Order: sequence, then C-alpha cells, then structure tokens
Amino acid sequence: MGRSAAFFDLDKTVIAKSSALAFGRPFYRDGLITRRDVVKSAYAQLMFRLGGTDEQTMARTRDYLATLCKGWPVEQVRQIVAETLHELINPYVYAEAAALIEEHQAAGRDVVLVSASGDEMVRPIGELLGITDVIATRMGVVDGRYSGEVEFYAAGPSKVEAVSELALERDYDLADSYAYSDSYSDRPLLECVGHPTVVNPDRALRKLAVENAWPVLEFRHPIPLGRRLRERPAVPVAAAALGVGVGVAIGIAWYGRHRRTRAAAPTA
Repeated sequence: MGRSAAFFDLDKTVIAKSSALAFGRPFYRDGLITRRDVVKSAYAQLMFRLGGTDEQTMARTRDYLATLCKGWPVEQVRQIVAETLHELINPYVYAEAAALIEEHQAAGRDVVLVSASGDEMVRPIGELLGITDVIATRMGVVDGRYSGEVEFYAAGPSKVEAVSELALERDYDLADSYAYSDSYSDRPLLECVGHPTVVNPDRALRKLAVENAWPVLEFRHPIPLGRRLRERPAVPVAAAALGVGVGVAIGIAWYGRHRRTRAAAPTA
C-alpha cells in the first residue's frame, strides 16, 4: 500500500471566488487587460462553469486565455499577484477548507491544489495555505513573455493525467486518497480517488453526488488567515461534519425512494 494524498480544487472549493477573475482589477490597473477583456474573461469563466465538461468549451476557454495573455511579461504578473494576494485572496479562504487541509496534513497526507488557473496565481495561494504541491495551467514563455501557447491546461481529464503522474512519482495510493471539488467538470478527478467529496456543488455535481452517495460539504465562512489563526473557530469542523451527514442522508433518502419506486412498478 502506498501513501495517501488529498487533492483540492481551488475556486469555490478552497476560496469563495474565482482566482483568475480576482486579479482582473490589478491587471487592468497595470495595463495588461482592457475593460472589454474584463467582461470577456468573466463571460468565459461563466461559460466554463456552466458547460465546462464539454471538450469544445474547455478548448475555447483555453485558447481564449492563451490569446489574452500573449505578450504579458511573466515577472510583471508574478509581481502583481504577490502584491495583491493578501488583499484579493486571503479574506476569501473558506475557514472550513483551511481546517480540512490542516486535518489532512496532520494525518500525514500530502495536500495538492489542482486548478485550471495559472501556476503563477495558484502557487502563491498554495503557499498562503501552507501547500507546496500544485497542479495548475502552465503557459509557454519566450524571452520572459507569454508566447500565446498553453503547455498544460489543468482542466477535466488533464487533471487526472497530472494526478496519476504525481501518484506514480510519489507512490500515492489513489484508492486511499481524497479529492474535493465544486464543479461537475471535475468528475474525472473525483472518480479517480477512493474518497471523493463535493463542496458547494453545482446542480449537476450535486445530482452525481446523490447518485453515488458521495459526501456533500457546504462551506460558508471565508475568514482571513490572521483572524483564523487568532480565533481558531470551531465552526468550520462542525460545518464540515454536518455536510457529510447531510450528504449521506440525501444518498440514503434517494436510494430508499429508488427502491420503493422499483418495488411499486408493475411486473411484466
């Protein structure tokens, strides 16, 4: 038996907003994007969330982001993220997610952030949470600027490919590992581990969770890191436990209703 790990999606699972859109304001302020780009980026993010499991939708989103970033100085992007991280991300980290991450780390599991957002954004967010392992989108770079090519797009089945490669490298036992996500587009990621859990799920993912009796967690308390360390609130763990109970109860109710329906159906 290998070691186990815990894989966390980022947006709406660990933080209460889109990590990519969170930096739109400073990118606009520093001249990297126009007002029209801000609107188009928000629309692209919405389309991905509504239909992200479709390969064409994911490909269009990937290509749009590559075109948008083409020519940006990589160091400028990193500097913007570093300067605004505590203002734009820190207040929106779910306390429940932070507590769950700490529980996995205390149990000796490696915690890995897995996100379609760019590595330049995801890695600093991981460091904020005490996470060093990150799977994120990587853009091509030529002479210190983004080339407009995508080396790796961390979405859909590609997440599973990267997770499987890391598991092989680290000797993780995926059957004994955990995964958390809010989006149906992460169905492949959730299905590749033995302990999948959905967090703040969209409608399609909630339905899938009920059908498979997966735990359902509802995270509702974004709290800045400094305040979290001072207060160490008990609310997050209680909320997580309640979420698991609700998820199991929903699964049992669905199964019972399904059995009753089948029993009532006339036989041929």
